[in-house]
Amino acid sequence: MPVPLSILDLATAARDQTPADALEGTVALARKAEGTGYRRVWYAEHHNMASIASSATSVLIAHVAAHTSTIRLGAGGVMLPNHSPLVIAEQYGTLETLHPGRIDLGLGRAPGTDQNTMRALRRNGASADSFPEDVMELQGYLQGRSRIPGVDAYPGKGTDVPLFILGSSLFGAGLAAALGLPYAFASHFSPGALHEAIALYRREFQPSEQLEKPHVIAGFNVIAADDRADAERQQHEMMRSRVALLLRPGTEYTDEQADELLAAPQAQHLHQMATYSAVGTPDVVRDQVAEFADATGADELIIAHQGPRVEQRLRSAELLAEAYMR
Repeated sequence: MPVPLSILDLATAARDQTPADALEGTVALARKAEGTGYRRVWYAEHHNMASIASSATSVLIAHVAAHTSTIRLGAGGVMLPNHSPLVIAEQYGTLETLHPGRIDLGLGRAPGTDQNTMRALRRNGASADSFPEDVMELQGYLQGRSRIPGVDAYPGKGTDVPLFILGSSLFGAGLAAALGLPYAFASHFSPGALHEAIALYRREFQPSEQLEKPHVIAGFNVIAADDRADAERQQHEMMRSRVALLLRPGTEYTDEQADELLAAPQAQHLHQMATYSAVGTPDVVRDQVAEFADATGADELIIAHQGPRVEQRLRSAELLAEAYMR
């Protein structure tokens, strides 16, 4: 039986699209996922990135949940050091109260942004040091066993929203194993430690109330199209958009300038980000997804459909579902 597939929706807007276009696309993609057999859709917290509209994950999840019926929705993830555990417990407890049995909460310790924006978020370099304690405090609120005497999350208390630890290093793998939580590795953009992290997590996993045995989710990029040339064009356009990560926020550039930067040594890590990717027709993409699942032994794959435009991501999600899950 194929490994279950989920979707990481980055809520991206093409260079000629608006955030409103991107947010409209999140609803369309979640509906597509719901109708074609994906397990869940997650949204990632990013800040000060003009092309990504998922900065306020709880607000976005509430909107998408109101326009879907059954599919699980969640954060992939909330960057917990940017927030207080109590506020996140209240937000996601509210979501679970409104949409019972449909809400996930993935947690990461990265800032999800650059150094200047970290300061704007009132976060300092030491904020991540308390991540394990913050996760346990948050878990206590959601389980109805608060670690802070006299303080509870309303809504949130006793909702038992399932937690997931996100990461791209051995730190997250070790924490997820120690707490007995599912572990999601961000191999869709940070592939380096994938296999080592999975091995550590499985080796050190301790069963918990939430989870009896290890559960690994691995990220994978997909651009599926009706013909190979179209898929490759989409990949090239996607790589051009990633050039923005090398530049100051708000810097404008032409396609020619983007291509020059992509050919330069400083863009090497942009190409490495796409190590685990499948680009092509549905049969090609299906086989590469299956190979990745076998190579990692993952219990679930979370797919980042990387088409630059909403309609391309919708088609990619549909084609992969038809080829892989039916």
